[in-house]
Formats: sequence, C-alpha cells, structure tokens
Amino acid sequence: MRTFVHTSRPSRVVFGAGTVGRLRDEVERLGRSRVLLLSSPLLAQASARVREALGDLVAAEFDGAVMHTPVEVTERALDVLRDADADCLVAVGGGSTTGLSKALALRTDLPQVVLPTTYAGSEVTPVLGETRDGQKVTQSSPAILPETVVYDVDFTRTLPLAMSVTSGINALAHAVEALYSADANPVTDQQALDAISRIARALPRLAADPGDVDARADLLHAAWLAGTCLATVGMGLHHKLCHTLGGSFDLPHAETHTVVLPHAMAYNAPAAPDAMRRIAETLGAPDAPGGVYDLVASLGGPTSLRDLGMPESGLAHATQLAVATPYPNPRELTSEGIAGLLADAWHGRRPAPTAHQLPSADPKLARLTEQVVAGFAQTPDPRVRELLSDLVRHLHTFVAANDVTESEWQYAIDFLTRTGQLCSPTRQEFVLLSDTLGVSSAVDLLTNSRTPTTTPSAVLGPFYVDGPPETAHGSDIAAGLPGTPLWVDVRITDTDDAPVKDAVVDVWQSNEDGFYDVQLPDLDGPVLRARLRTDTEGRLTFWSILPSEYPIPDDGTVGGMLAAVGRHPYRAPHLHFMIDAPGHRRLVTQLFVAGGAYLDSDTVFGVKDELVVDFAPHSGPTPDGRRVDGDWRRLDYTFRIAPQAD
Repeated sequence: MRTFVHTSRPSRVVFGAGTVGRLRDEVERLGRSRVLLLSSPLLAQASARVREALGDLVAAEFDGAVMHTPVEVTERALDVLRDADADCLVAVGGGSTTGLSKALALRTDLPQVVLPTTYAGSEVTPVLGETRDGQKVTQSSPAILPETVVYDVDFTRTLPLAMSVTSGINALAHAVEALYSADANPVTDQQALDAISRIARALPRLAADPGDVDARADLLHAAWLAGTCLATVGMGLHHKLCHTLGGSFDLPHAETHTVVLPHAMAYNAPAAPDAMRRIAETLGAPDAPGGVYDLVASLGGPTSLRDLGMPESGLAHATQLAVATPYPNPRELTSEGIAGLLADAWHGRRPAPTAHQLPSADPKLARLTEQVVAGFAQTPDPRVRELLSDLVRHLHTFVAANDVTESEWQYAIDFLTRTGQLCSPTRQEFVLLSDTLGVSSAVDLLTNSRTPTTTPSAVLGPFYVDGPPETAHGSDIAAGLPGTPLWVDVRITDTDDAPVKDAVVDVWQSNEDGFYDVQLPDLDGPVLRARLRTDTEGRLTFWSILPSEYPIPDDGTVGGMLAAVGRHPYRAPHLHFMIDAPGHRRLVTQLFVAGGAYLDSDTVFGVKDELVVDFAPHSGPTPDGRRVDGDWRRLDYTFRIAPQAD
C-alpha cells in the first residue's frame, strides 16, 4: 500500500468553447464590479473580445505584461490599479499576463479571473516567479492562486504552431517533474500521465492541421491537468534551471523549458527509473528523455540553448546559480553534472539512454547494473560515488546497445593491456589514446573553458616533462638544431590587461622532423624544452625553430587503431605553453602556425580557431641583434590568464 498526502487547490474552472461569454458572470459571482483588465501588446484582439464580454465592469486596462514578471512592470501596473480603484483582476494571455496578475494579487489580495491563451498552466498554481535585478525568485502562497479560470479553446485557435509546440512542452514539463517529485501521489500521477498522453497525441495532430479544434482542446485540458500537478507537488531540477536561465539571461520562457526538459530528464533518469519507464510507455518511445527530444525535433521545436541566444560564456555562471541553493531533486546535484547537462542543452545534443532504458536490454541486465551501482552506495566521497555509478551505467549501456560479444570484449581488454605495457617515462600511450578519441579535448572544453577575455586552453599532450631547465630571456632553446629560426616574444596579462610578473612559463615543442627530445635518446639533455619567468612587464623572449607538422607515435596500439579506421596520425604544427602564476589559474595551451598543415584534421582534435596565429616571416636584422642567415620567423602573442577561483 502506498501512503500519501494530497492537497486539492480551491480554484473554480470553467472549460469549453465560447466560455468567454461567462466572464461577466464569474466576476459578479465574486461580488466585484471594477475590473483591471491585464494583457500584453500582442493580445489586442483577444483583449478586445474580453473587454466586450465584461462591458462596463472594465475600470482600467494595462497591456504591458512581459516575460519573467519584472517587479518594475508590476509597480507600474499597481499604479494603474490604484488610480482606477479596481476591485478585481482579469488576465487574458499566457504565463506573462498570469504572472503579472498573481504579482498584483499578492500585493493587494484582490481576486483573479484568468483566461489563458497558451498551455502554460500557471493559471491553476499558487506559484509566482518574479525577476528583480536579473535574478528570478519563486514563491508560493494561497493569495497567489487565481480564484477562477475560464478555459476557452477558441482563444487558442490563433496561437501559432511554433508557440503551441513550446507552450505544450512547457506543460509537459510540469507533468514530467510531478512523476518523480518527492510529494508525488497516485492522484497527481494519474493527472500527470493523462496530461503527457494528451500532449504527445495532440501536438503531432496540431502540426498536421493547426486548425484542429479537438487537438487544441486536448492541449488545453492537458495544460490544466499539468498545471494542477505543478500546484500540488514540488518541482525539481528542470524548473529550477529554467527559472535561472530565464531570469538571469532573459531567455524566452516556454522555449527554454522545451530545450532543457530532455536533458533534465536524462540527468534524473538514473535516480527515477520507474517514472522514466512510465513516461516512455506513455510516449510510446524506447526511452523517456530521448522520446521528448525526438517529439520536439519532429515538430520543429528548439533543441539548443545556443539558438535561443544563450551565451556559451554564461554556462558556468548558470551552473553556479543552479546549485547555489539546495532543493529537492531525485538525483544529487553537482556542479560537474549540471555543467554537463547545460553543455548538452547548449549544443542541442540528443540525450543518450541509460542501461535500464534500452528497449532491447534484458531486465536481468538492468538489475545487474543497479546491483553494481548499489555497491558504491557507501562510498564516502560523493563525487567518487557519482563518477563510478555513471561509468558503470554507461559501460553497461554500451555493452547492451552494441550487443558486445565475449571475443570482442576480450580483444578490448587485450588492447588496453598492450596500451598500458607501452607506457614509460618517455611515452604515454594512454594519453595518446585519450587524445585521439577526443576525450582529452572534451575534458578540456568542459573543465578548462575560458571566458572570451582569456586565452583558450588546449590539451597537454603526452610529451610534457615536469621540471624543465630554467632558461634566461633571449636564450636559444633549440640549441643549434636545424630549422627556420623563430623569435618568440610573449606577454602574460590578467583579464584587466595588467602585466603578470614572475609567471612561470614552460614551453616545449618537436624538432624539424617531428620528434620531441624524449623520443631521441642520443640527444644530450633537454632540447626545445625550457622554463622561463616573466619580467615586471609580464614579458619573456626566446629563440627556437619554427614547429612543423608531425605524426604522433603510430607504432603502438593507438597507431593500429588509427590505421584500422583510415585516419592519419598527424598533428598540426604548434608550440606548447604551460603558465603558472600566483593568484591565477594554470593555463595549458598551444599556439598553432597559421597556414600550417592539418589545421582542419588535427588527429587529437586540439586546434581552436583562437589559437591559430601568425608566425610572421622576416629577413634581415633580428630583435636582439643575433646574426641569422636567411629568413626567420617571429611570434608575438599576449596570453590572458584568469584569476584563481575562490
């Protein structure tokens, strides 16, 4: 038996077609006679129909409702309300108008009658989200809940298809999160599943025929059900993220819900398998997050935050805001996990199914997966527990999705064994494997991303050696090796362009033939490898030789893998830099030669456009007076490094 508590919200609902004609009766039923009519500039036609229905009950109008309910807009509407001595609020529109009505009711305790024109569902909830100083704050109170909701399907018939899709998915989000809410109960479960079913059936019908009144009625009914769920049980990660993104980055409300929902579901899926199973069954999809993503994509809805205008540089701040305040959610919230979720949503990637969601997976495999994951439950470090749990789920998913045979798995074990046997102090085959699979670059992008005002990072590579010899400015780190002479003059600054003195800069590169010193045992000591310190101007200089393209070591397991898939082993020509300075984050990066080979097919996927720079050709006198016969190159560059995070 399931023990639960269910609270019903005391709203009156009038549902049908042509129900706008009952608005006057509903206002008078509340004993009110002076209405402030709320709308937005885009709803002039709908507002006129409501005004006609209310007649002389309209004491004043305010058509300035906007997204995210900014408090300054509410204050302007409050002035209109007081001047008109209004005693009732009537709102026509979507979530923006309803939000404004709620904000006014909270401040005045006036009754509300709402006529929705979208599928937001906010009209049946006691929840208000207001934006002040760029942050959206949510609160709940009985005074916020509208007294009466009049659903008139005729008012949704002119809603454009694109808005119908995003508004419908917004309603879907309420139902989805209700199913894995800590407050979930059998009543809201049934309402949520009914709403999901109606939305999943109605949206494709509406896409085929935007004039399908029955489809719009189903969507409006679903919005009511989903909104009722939102009013009854607590929401989780998805709604928190959407409020954060909308309030802090001014992203469109319904569109943001549409993009984020599949990714929030994928994040919570491992901790809410039963809810995901029921959602997938209702959608008729193999897995719930992928099913929602595919539904949105099939309807032409938005699938990436990037397309909504979200700056990639804002993802880190959004992550901080999302985890700053604890709130109930099925899965523990971590900065790393939320950062990954937002990165997937920004790029618009389709969520991958977890092992227990695979349609072809044996139920015994799902049980095995969860048994293994349960073995990590007592891990003291929550981050270690999360990483191991996700690793097991992804490995089991891979095995099931690809129907891996015993011989294939044994070959993989042998491959990894041989890879490890090749590793030595002068060769790191595992780093090469990580690099050529793009994993090193993926980790770099996620954990070492820089703001637009700092220099991008790049992969470390397998040939870094700690503790290179410290070298004086102007020295020749090539030690006479053949090649085109290269004068390097770089500065290190902070994000305010102030010079960073005493920064320790390690630099290393290959020779003219593409080999690093650690690959050449006949060399006497480190060559093309040095450590320098910046002066009071944040500057350092040295001579070297122009780097050239080169193949990574391809005589081992990684080379065999590249050959098997028809990939070349070459890296674009570059110089490595590692910069350490007190009070600043370490920067590991590379500078690539503009016009060099393999810039568009670097075998470790390490090239970033911002790091492709001119190694300018020169002849004649050199900066330090060194005699050079023939042409030489010059590299001038300023590295901007970030302050150390608190």
